[in-house]
Amino acid sequence: MPLLERIVTRIDPQLGSQTIWQAVVKSTVRPAGQRRLAWAVVDNPELLTGAGCDAPAPAVLRFINQLIAAGSATVVPPTCARCDRAVSLSKLLDGKRVCRTCFAHHAAVPCAGCGAVREPATRDAQGRPLCPNCLSNDPFNLEDCLGCARRRRVAARTPEGPWCQHCRPRETMTCSICGRTRLCEISRATGQPWCDSCQSWSARCAGCGVVNSIRGGTRAKPLCAKCVNPDPDFWDRCPICKETWQINPRRACHRCSLKQRAREILGDGHGNIRDSLAPLEHALIGIERSATAMDWLARPAVAQLLTTLARDERDLSHELLDELPTSKTLDHLRAVLIAEGMLPNRDERLTTLERWVSDVVDSRTDPEERQLLHRYVVWHHMRRLRRRLSGQHQQASRLQALNVRCHATAATRFLDWLASQDLTLASCGQADLERWITSPDVSYKVETSHFIRWAVQHRHAHRLTYGTVRWTGPTATLNSQKRWEDARKLLNDNTIATSDRVAGLLLLLYAQQLSAITTLTPEHVTTTADGQVTIRLGASPTTLPEPLADLVLELVATRRPHTVIGQPGQSPWLFPGERPGEHISAERLGERLHALDIRPSQSRSTALFTLATELPAAILARMLGINIKAAVVWQQAASGDWAAYAADVSRRSTGSGRHSDSSNI
Repeated sequence: MPLLERIVTRIDPQLGSQTIWQAVVKSTVRPAGQRRLAWAVVDNPELLTGAGCDAPAPAVLRFINQLIAAGSATVVPPTCARCDRAVSLSKLLDGKRVCRTCFAHHAAVPCAGCGAVREPATRDAQGRPLCPNCLSNDPFNLEDCLGCARRRRVAARTPEGPWCQHCRPRETMTCSICGRTRLCEISRATGQPWCDSCQSWSARCAGCGVVNSIRGGTRAKPLCAKCVNPDPDFWDRCPICKETWQINPRRACHRCSLKQRAREILGDGHGNIRDSLAPLEHALIGIERSATAMDWLARPAVAQLLTTLARDERDLSHELLDELPTSKTLDHLRAVLIAEGMLPNRDERLTTLERWVSDVVDSRTDPEERQLLHRYVVWHHMRRLRRRLSGQHQQASRLQALNVRCHATAATRFLDWLASQDLTLASCGQADLERWITSPDVSYKVETSHFIRWAVQHRHAHRLTYGTVRWTGPTATLNSQKRWEDARKLLNDNTIATSDRVAGLLLLLYAQQLSAITTLTPEHVTTTADGQVTIRLGASPTTLPEPLADLVLELVATRRPHTVIGQPGQSPWLFPGERPGEHISAERLGERLHALDIRPSQSRSTALFTLATELPAAILARMLGINIKAAVVWQQAASGDWAAYAADVSRRSTGSGRHSDSSNI
């Protein structure tokens, strides 16, 4: 032992003989083990200064940890020989000490049951490897549940028999955290009942301010493990990070489990992640609610998609994702990659529409028809759509894409009918067109009339007329009483979500389209020097009355994205969507308003009709952001007479001795 003491004190003179001897005793009790520990350090003193992965016995690692726990500042904790992390080195691989994760990656092979590349838990009768999940789900290991009488995995055992995860004994009690009456279990940390939802809940602790798993407190003031019980002897530590306080010492914390799972999916089998996927790993392991990310990675479709991208050696790009089968999972992952800056922003709806249009045009076998359809759909509709989007600096909406699809479908169906009648667009006469119009199987009549007028205008057809019906006013029932009842409900009912209240009031009071509401950002809302809140719906800002102004300010301050991956903090939109960096769709917003018994189309028509009777068309267009021609039509439909408006304002201004001021309008 003198040699060991001499080497340790040379590395850290602050450590005394008694401290070193206590570290040896705590590392190994048997004298033979103590001698092996001493000779290992004497033969290789670098074990204490960073080469701990070369330790010939686990007792050396325990000895190093005991010295560090005793206050040594120069003894270096051992790191994994593969990933260089200062974690528990429980495995020996090629003569080096490695962590459990790296050893699992080294031993990972395709499972004979599910095909997942994981460390095998056992082997079947034929010697094929089986992962832990397949082992647990093997019919031989299943037992009859006392609750549902089905053969399932055992989650709990009682003197009466086994129970599955869903039927395990629980009582209906009031959760001590959320206060709801649900199936609960007694928390070992607080001795109070808590439900499944609160057990997997992560939030910012009201005591220390750190985002962590919640173990007590209330929904308003959640508390983490350290703040629930600050006694360090009451808790165990996460076996990997040694920092997270938890009761189960054998299970890794959510954060470490997420890191391990992310490396399993995105790694190359040895724990290495290539540079192009490093930002995605950083986004996954850096989110606040790690349990939510674990649930997302647990989905088979997500794991398979990420594994496919990890195995592909090419750099991430939109073209690489376009080669994969289309799915909602792929669309969500693309949004995550765009939000993280790994892919450039792209209008996916417009890109999908361009591919669809290209397929429709290329499917025509006749060269003249293909050229005609290309001119009509690509050079007319698509060019007009791109010009409109470039002027508004926004992405295509569902209705805009649907409009192009309907016009293209109408044109192709009419050309197909002409071919079935041995006709062409140039040889088609008015009698032939009337015969097609009166046919009972005709669809897309409005879109077809536009195609025919375009063809005549560009001299692809001759002497054909197909009239169109102009809009002269709303045809649905206008219910002003229900409009005001809905507005009062949204203004006074605090149980409705703030986002739904603001969206519904903008629809009912200012006749805003759902597509316009969804694209609002906090920059559209401003507070003037005198404390008034304005919102820019059109060219001029509109002053919001109370309490709508307070609701809008509350929405600006409290809006949060619905996704936790790829979009930290507040959303750039007033109405966030379910995908990172995107706003809610008009269809989804319409569904939420329908759930409140608000009919968007009828309510907007009623609001526009009412406003058109009270405001001139020019002010209506400037305030609401609608086209001046549409405002004039609505004014005419509402029978509003504003011909003498300017003269009336001029007389009022002259009579009062003041000049005309647009702010008085």
